[in-house]
Amino acid sequence: MDTIHSLEARSLRKRYGSTDALDGFDLSVQAGTIHGLLGPNGAGKSTAVKGLSTLIDLDGGQAVVAGYDVARQPGQVRRSIGLIGQNSAVDEVITGAENLIMFGRLFGLTKRSATARGVALLEQFGLAEAANRPVSTYSGGMRRRLDIAAGLILTPAVLFLDEPTTGLDPRARNEVWASVREVAGQGTTVLLTTQYLDEADQLASMISVMDHGRVVAEGTPDALKRQLGGDRVVITLFEPDQVTTVAEALGRLAGSSVITDVETRTVTVEASRSGSATLADCVRALDATGIEAEDVILRRPTLDEVFLALTEQEVTR
Repeated sequence: MDTIHSLEARSLRKRYGSTDALDGFDLSVQAGTIHGLLGPNGAGKSTAVKGLSTLIDLDGGQAVVAGYDVARQPGQVRRSIGLIGQNSAVDEVITGAENLIMFGRLFGLTKRSATARGVALLEQFGLAEAANRPVSTYSGGMRRRLDIAAGLILTPAVLFLDEPTTGLDPRARNEVWASVREVAGQGTTVLLTTQYLDEADQLASMISVMDHGRVVAEGTPDALKRQLGGDRVVITLFEPDQVTTVAEALGRLAGSSVITDVETRTVTVEASRSGSATLADCVRALDATGIEAEDVILRRPTLDEVFLALTEQEVTR
């Protein structure tokens, strides 16, 4: 069965003066998934979202969103998407319910339909009890959830979330994450731009890493992590002078690469086969030395390490 994509972009270009904000940007987002667009400040993430959502004209390339050509059918694209920007769009003076009714009316709904849709969304996002309170009394997480609710008034096929949790505390971020998962669970395709590595790891089934206006790597979070190598066993010892002895013992393991750090009292073994098997081999070799370890852990490369490696490669090109 052919994969159905809600969003396709090919060779997109956008230039501001002498700066190429988009420089051959390519992207495919499978329908009904959360796709993370990850990159540092200035990578072009927000420009990509603005171009795909018809907020700016692109200088080159082709994009199709929800089945409509962005350049030739901008009206149909706008009717098929929701867009939540970095800054809150809700009015803090009026209540949460009044905000959603206002957005519904702006989208062309009758007052009755806008009210009914607002009630349903407030319930969906856990805001029903705060419906008649001014938004100025809402927490950061509640305001962001209300923003997302406003973007779903017409049940869009594609929802653009541009750094939705910037400035939020951990509790508020978790609230927003739960809301994003619920949106995707109901069939809406979500394109999430973020600088937070853990956010992309938590939410996205696929991630595109962007730098200097183009995608430099793409894959599932696990696949991207594997680009830096496999699992590794990290052994922390009690004494620095134990590092050499343990490293020599572990170095005799077939195919293993050993890295030592006397300052942190650690010996790291890069797994040449499955992580659990390498862990078992390391524990046996450590026991044979008679040296007791402070800690032994099996870990994978993190998305942070992948991100830094990929963007550093771009800088050196």
